[in-house]
Amino acid sequence: MNQLKRPSAFGLSVCLTALFGLTMSSAAWSQAAKTPVAAQAQAQSQAISPTAPIDDTLTQTAKPVPKKVSRAQVVNGIAVVVNDEVITKMEVEDRLNSIERSLKAQGTPLPARVDLEKQMLERMIIDRLQVQLAKEQGMRVDDIMLDRALQRMAEQNKTSLQELRNQIERDGTSFAAFREEIRDDIMMQRVREREVDSKIQVSELEIDNFLAAEAVAPSKNQEINLGHIMVRIPENATPEVIAQRNARAQEAYKKLRIGEDFAKLAATYSDSTEALKGGEVGWREQDKISPQFMEAVNKISFVGGFSEIIRSPNGFHILKLLGKRDVAPVAAANTIQESNVRHILMRPTQLLTAAQIKTTLAELKQKITNKTATFEELAKTNSIDSSAAKGGDLGWIRPGDTFPEFEAVMNKLAINEVSDPVETQLGFHMIQVTERKVTEDSKERKRAEARQSVRGRKSEEALQDWLRQLRDRAYVEFRSEQK
Repeated sequence: MNQLKRPSAFGLSVCLTALFGLTMSSAAWSQAAKTPVAAQAQAQSQAISPTAPIDDTLTQTAKPVPKKVSRAQVVNGIAVVVNDEVITKMEVEDRLNSIERSLKAQGTPLPARVDLEKQMLERMIIDRLQVQLAKEQGMRVDDIMLDRALQRMAEQNKTSLQELRNQIERDGTSFAAFREEIRDDIMMQRVREREVDSKIQVSELEIDNFLAAEAVAPSKNQEINLGHIMVRIPENATPEVIAQRNARAQEAYKKLRIGEDFAKLAATYSDSTEALKGGEVGWREQDKISPQFMEAVNKISFVGGFSEIIRSPNGFHILKLLGKRDVAPVAAANTIQESNVRHILMRPTQLLTAAQIKTTLAELKQKITNKTATFEELAKTNSIDSSAAKGGDLGWIRPGDTFPEFEAVMNKLAINEVSDPVETQLGFHMIQVTERKVTEDSKERKRAEARQSVRGRKSEEALQDWLRQLRDRAYVEFRSEQK
């Protein structure tokens, strides 16, 4: 069942839930949840038109006019080699200017440009590595899915797709470049789901401990908005490297104590995914924040205060309490409907396109309808996940256990009816519901909710650990200025 679980809502990264729960990159849509579309689009890379060649004829004083170097000549070239790809100087300059505009729009004091460039380059490298891995695994985002994502983005901003495009282009951003940023964001979310979320395991003992702690001190119906500075510790770091990273965290902490702006320090020092947004991670439910972080937050006596330095396996952290708000408790339902489900899962690869998969699944459905093959037989020979050996059987699924797209179709199916292809982050599914039952929302439901909360607490640490390994194991070469 783990392969079908939807990604947790928790994580110290900003999620754009209207886009299949995508975690958007800071450059692609850094302010999607709180700024107008026009301001959001400023966070995208802008195309730079090379300046016209300069005539190097002589002036009337017979002195040669120095030949000006165009901006394109200054920026163009290789800035960083990332495995077998490059990040160009033009890309770096575009992104840097974009981030500076975004920080200014937020009212965040700008750090030194050299510090900002260093942070931004690391973010670009990590994003590039994720996209590379997604491609290596055969992940593709076709134009149909991309258009659907953009449509949902427009709907979230209460506008049309055409107006979204118009606003982006009015800000001088190439819509084609913007589309590619979103395509990469979808691929990064998919590879994170496969490499991180699907591998998080929650033991029965962890659930027991969570429920026991809740019984002693029930969590409040409250959400917390945090600022986060993380100084990352590389994988297999030596004591000397750990000491250097600790010194960097201490430097940021000392500056914070004498009154320097937290957002500016986050953009200067932090290695976290939200660094270039001033460190703000957004609102989170208390029970989905790690106990280690909540313990530190509970010691902060007022909104605007910050924690001492926290050590975790991934690095050194400083948290700032940006806000608290009460949330209304969700009324518990007396009964819930469960569905006994099986599916056939297929995923696009370099040799198999999304269109070919849809055609294949349609052919399989026809075989089931014509009774020339059973669902179980076809699942065993065609499905790519671990349920294939059991004829695609996923067992009993409760509301919220799986992806919204999957659940919406599942709930509309009659018993033994076979669905058309359904797309989620895992690929394309063909679904069949074999049985339904109504159960009391009782002890089992509480354990299911506890499982989700524990998964949420573990997800950010798992993500940061995975990103750290991805970065540390990559070949990265910074090219010096060419003279």
